[in-house]
Amino acid sequence: MPKPTLEELTDSINELTAYRDRLRKELISMGKKLHLNPKKIESTLKNHNELRLLEKSLSDLLKHREESN
Repeated sequence: MPKPTLEELTDSINELTAYRDRLRKELISMGKKLHLNPKKIESTLKNHNELRLLEKSLSDLLKHREESN
């Protein structure tokens, strides 16, 4: 498998960041509609499996991009 270009890495990082931000906003909005207290919403965000996986993937991609420079 060929190594991704710097542009491909940056595009992937931007798309994952946008998706993560959208998901966080949706979860916060849903929590507010359910009248959850802010601590519960924050706990849900912190423990949400998909958000955790996105953060790990973003971290790995950022590290890979830095090593590619």
